[in-house]
Amino acid sequence: MSKNAVCYGRVAERSQEKISDLQQLEETMYDMIVSITQAHLTHCAYTQAKTQGLLRKPAAFPGINGQQSPGFQKVVAWQQFASLLSPSIPQVVEFAKRIPSFQELHQDDQLLCIKLGFFEVWLVHASRLSNEAGLTFADGTCVSRQHLELMFDREFVTMVFNFVCWINNLRLSDCVIGLYAAAVLVSAERDGLYDHKALQPLQEQVLEALRQKVAEEHPSEPHVFPALVAKLRELHLLGHNHLEHLRWFRTNWIHLRLPPLFAEVFDIPRHDAAQR
Repeated sequence: MSKNAVCYGRVAERSQEKISDLQQLEETMYDMIVSITQAHLTHCAYTQAKTQGLLRKPAAFPGINGQQSPGFQKVVAWQQFASLLSPSIPQVVEFAKRIPSFQELHQDDQLLCIKLGFFEVWLVHASRLSNEAGLTFADGTCVSRQHLELMFDREFVTMVFNFVCWINNLRLSDCVIGLYAAAVLVSAERDGLYDHKALQPLQEQVLEALRQKVAEEHPSEPHVFPALVAKLRELHLLGHNHLEHLRWFRTNWIHLRLPPLFAEVFDIPRHDAAQR
């Protein structure tokens, strides 16, 4: 056999290997997109199909009439907000478990991603129903900007509504929202992770799946994917600031009656636990 034939054979083998690798990558991305989209449609209460025709109603804050102390009003507002937010916690947990390879991560890292990323994911979901006047929950309950400023502070609330308006202007599909929520959850840059390196490949795969889907759905808007990625840092900052506000919970827990799941996820003492 001539040297040229041997060389040609090696080149052909390498070409076949590259084609095989490319096909495998395409299959991996397809599976990633399908799995995450299905998880989002199943475990998110804010999808277009589930919220179509939703009737909105203002949140009720029993006992708040403007005459009580700011501390009392804050307690009532927080208790109601926590009750409205709590149903989304198991939904985000189930969504996370169905992200391919997520359950292969160290268990502590799975918990950390969910705890630190929950509010960020919820905000991505809830933005579809919300506007600059207030946040709307999946059951149609609206919490006004005024009540949110009572609970948090004006700077934080302004950041929240800036994000809401920004992401709504992109007019993203449920598929893209699901992929973006997954990218939010599997961020390898979070402090406290046990194994950053194990999370990095999953983050890269999710971002690549997001890039492909955005390119498919927004072919004339090349800025959308880079903007989504750039916004992750701001979204993580919102999540961090939300956790900082929860310090108030841990200081004043004795005055609060919080849903057990909310208290558990955010490490807030509970009356029933304290009485054991």
